[in-house]
Amino acid sequence: MTVVHDPHAIQTLEQLESIFDGVSEAALKKELTYVHPAYRAMIEASPFAVLATVGADGMDASPRGDPAGFVVVQDEKTLLLPERRGNNRVDSLRNMLIDPRVGLLFLIPGVGETLRVNGRATITANPELLDRFVIDGKPPRCVVVIDVDAVYFQCSRAIVRAKLWQTAPPRASVNVPTAGAMLAAVTAGDIDGGKYDRELPARVESTLY
Repeated sequence: MTVVHDPHAIQTLEQLESIFDGVSEAALKKELTYVHPAYRAMIEASPFAVLATVGADGMDASPRGDPAGFVVVQDEKTLLLPERRGNNRVDSLRNMLIDPRVGLLFLIPGVGETLRVNGRATITANPELLDRFVIDGKPPRCVVVIDVDAVYFQCSRAIVRAKLWQTAPPRASVNVPTAGAMLAAVTAGDIDGGKYDRELPARVESTLY
């Protein structure tokens, strides 16, 4: 690939700051080092979060979801995140063993503001802790304990621009490939995409927990 020099590339902090306005008082003061009761309310109302980690092979961001309040605020400095069954790649957990730094972005359907939490994670399979998160008779595989470093809410602009909480169109009208079609494409047909799609709804339903 030919490398083309970009004369407009931003390479210094001074260049970066020159294209943005100053930070507002509210944007600075909203960041705390603990979970304030107002922020706790957002965590307890959220059924979905994106978990970001970093490890030896790079970064990872993956979805986490359960009924609202699935991330438990143990105290103002500690969050508990149950790790449910998935594809068994455990990319996020592998990263945590290398670098404990994590980031969480909590979303609440219908609410423009999101909540960001940065902290450091440890992984535990403590049976008593697993029992706290049993759903349909099944505990999580482990629990991620997050020591909170910073918490702050993000304004609604991104959600508003994306029109994220407007009525979703029917799946068939969205011009993106199905899971099976993507697998068939990226594996050059080694995986039968049609079969995968036919079996997927039942597999998801039977393996949620």
